[in-house]
Amino acid sequence: MKKEKFDITGMTCAACQANVEKCVLKLDGIENVNVSLLANQMTVDFDDTKISPDEIVNAVTGIGYGAEVSGKAKTAVGGSGFKSEWHKRQEKAKSARNKLKRKLIASVILLIPLMYIAMGHMMGLPVPSIFVGVENALTGAFTQLLLTITIVIINSHYFTTGFKALWKRSPNMDSLVAIGSSAALIYGIFAIYRMAYGLGHGDMAIVEHYLHQLYFESSAMIVTLVDIGKFLEAGSKAKTSDALGKLVELAPKTAVVIRDGVERTIPAEQVVEGDIVVIRPGESLPVDGIVLEGRGYVDQSAITGESIPVEKTSGEQVISATINRNGTFKYKASRVGDDTTLAQIIRLVDEAGSTKAPIARMADKVSGVFVPIVIGIAILSIIVWVLAGNGFEFALSCGISVLVISCPCALGLATPVAIMVGTGKAAEYGILIKSAESLENLHSVDTIVLDKTGTITAGHPSVTDIIVFEKGLSEKAFLTAAAAVEAGSEHPLGEAVVEKAASLGITAPKAVNFSAEAGRGVYAELNGDKYIAGNSAFIKERGVPQNENLEKSINDLASQGKTPLIFAKNGKVIGIIAVADTVRDTSIQAIEGFKRLGLRVVMLTGDNKVTAEAIRKQLNIEEAISDVLPGEKEACIRRLMEEGHKVAMVGDGINDAPALTRADIGIAIGAGADIAIDAADIVLMKDSLLDVVTAIELSHSVIKNIHMNLFWAFFYNVLGIPLAAGVLYPAFGLTLSPMIGSAAMSLSSVSVVTNALRLRWFKPKNVVHETQSNIGEELPLETKGNDTMKKTLIIEGMMCMHCQRHVTNALQAVEGVEDVVVDLEAKSAVVTLASDVADEVLAAAVTEQGYTVVSVD
Repeated sequence: MKKEKFDITGMTCAACQANVEKCVLKLDGIENVNVSLLANQMTVDFDDTKISPDEIVNAVTGIGYGAEVSGKAKTAVGGSGFKSEWHKRQEKAKSARNKLKRKLIASVILLIPLMYIAMGHMMGLPVPSIFVGVENALTGAFTQLLLTITIVIINSHYFTTGFKALWKRSPNMDSLVAIGSSAALIYGIFAIYRMAYGLGHGDMAIVEHYLHQLYFESSAMIVTLVDIGKFLEAGSKAKTSDALGKLVELAPKTAVVIRDGVERTIPAEQVVEGDIVVIRPGESLPVDGIVLEGRGYVDQSAITGESIPVEKTSGEQVISATINRNGTFKYKASRVGDDTTLAQIIRLVDEAGSTKAPIARMADKVSGVFVPIVIGIAILSIIVWVLAGNGFEFALSCGISVLVISCPCALGLATPVAIMVGTGKAAEYGILIKSAESLENLHSVDTIVLDKTGTITAGHPSVTDIIVFEKGLSEKAFLTAAAAVEAGSEHPLGEAVVEKAASLGITAPKAVNFSAEAGRGVYAELNGDKYIAGNSAFIKERGVPQNENLEKSINDLASQGKTPLIFAKNGKVIGIIAVADTVRDTSIQAIEGFKRLGLRVVMLTGDNKVTAEAIRKQLNIEEAISDVLPGEKEACIRRLMEEGHKVAMVGDGINDAPALTRADIGIAIGAGADIAIDAADIVLMKDSLLDVVTAIELSHSVIKNIHMNLFWAFFYNVLGIPLAAGVLYPAFGLTLSPMIGSAAMSLSSVSVVTNALRLRWFKPKNVVHETQSNIGEELPLETKGNDTMKKTLIIEGMMCMHCQRHVTNALQAVEGVEDVVVDLEAKSAVVTLASDVADEVLAAAVTEQGYTVVSVD
């Protein structure tokens, strides 16, 4: 099977879309057809041994539409192949809007005198005498005819396209407009002949009668109002792809590479895999790659949604279209052209916006028969009113009104505009939705299954608790000694202790005589004291005495799923540091968000039942399934689905691939540059569960918007067509003129697009700081008897971990400061004081490092 994309021209409404789809589906060898009215494109899956693209093109052109295979570009930066195609598409759309604008201006200029001559005397306006009175009837009529014919010629595409589609038995909205306008024009010409007959035979009554039955202004007004509607609609539709346009423009135009030992500036699309790219402050990265040397702080907000620049050093991956805020580095290009992260994001967003949601199928079915039914109703209304004795003029007016008020456009645009805006908005939050079906199905999910490791938790051990037993020993001093002892350890738990100290700006002294027993503990000497650190069994074996308080602390921590590391100095326990895979605050907020949305939350974990139950209670999750091996996750999802639940599975997209595929909606979290995860329906660039909540909220908003659009589209037609047909005339004397019908039709599609554009202002309800939460974390323990106080500084100018370390070190150097905790996201520093320190002294210490202190509380 082969997939090909085609550019389609001439489609104006949902009936056109349905006609093209039906036409291609009838061909032998066609597997699937998806026509996008919004993008004017068609995607076809077909057997290329049975049918060729040229035959598909011929089939489409045979029913009155233009078709050609979409252009392809192979290599590009950030999708510069797509970028070229995008600009081509935008230029084509802009050209079409400008052409429509010129036609509209010309039509309005001619319509004004036409309306003035036809209706000026009714409004009491001074009309030239040459156009007034029965004796000048033909002069006025022929002037109106000439103006109308000119307007019709300007808008001839409605007639050529409409009648061609009618001839091919595939009528569309243009057919309705052409029939309605032509009927009014032809009847006006008939009225001129009748007036000429009256003047020739001296029957002025006939002349006066038909003088008021000219429909030229209706004929011209119909096409002009349709022009207005199309122009407004085109402008609104252009805004639906704003998010995609922003993505396309992220790619830089040039790149600096090293070739033959010399730095060269080349067009970004010429970067090839293996090139060494040089990045300086303020520059945008042209392709994906791996840092070779140097250091930078890269702003990834446009791609992943992360608000804080991320430090990048040797060996770390960098992503195309991100911006280096500080530092200089060189990196090796690994993904170029259409393989870059940006190119893949653009492709996913573009394809998702062009796909069809299941909810659109009902509208498509209605649209397929809508125009023939409307033509039938128009003919029937004319016959009924003629037979009822209301006169042919009245009957014709009702028939024309039915034709021009009906709007298949509104039905056709109700779903795709909302889908395109919704998927674009999701991309702004680093949420990549692969299809319209995924976006729709997400709103009906009732159970969310979360893999614990790397999804709820950070995926690597972190310090959660620090408990000091030795009197007179501060938490900071204890952590300093512990970091020194563990500095030589290669065990992840030991590394977690060292990372905790470093994050607080603590520089650990160098220990000597270090040795380790794999998986049990370590020995070291520091300042002449002998330290041992490890698990409870290791400490007992070394003859270190343990009391009830120590054992209770160990058991309490273990029951919470934490691993206690016990530290002893000279044969006496001085404290415990607990390490665990920490849960992020965002996960806690997300779980609360899931519950607010009425979702059942299930956690999958390989932990034992006791630990799993402890975590379940701490996170307030409804169900925790423990002792789950990686290969058993898919069976858990299948069981939940068999119970009748609509399940969304959130995992890392690699180990969880079978479960993601089995679930109704598979969500891959923390994909970063690896967004091409086939198993997932939705890919999250960041590793925050809050993005899952955002995706679900967005899905609800999009589906609500679609329902609203469909309701008004159906309601408009259900109400408007009978009203135009004169159903209310016998009881209330209410009728609808063709001009009002045409105006209503034009505005209906504009209102649907405008309503969908409201999604551009969607904002998630959860806006929180993305920091880690240490479940069960205690407040810093201080020596008993010490009076401590805390002050909070709000600091501007901190951008990265490097800044955080500068501020921490500066404040710790102030006499009287016991401890410092700097929160980069909150732009704050909490200072624990052993003695009173003036606000000005603290502020000055930070200011000297180049940062601005906003307040001290």
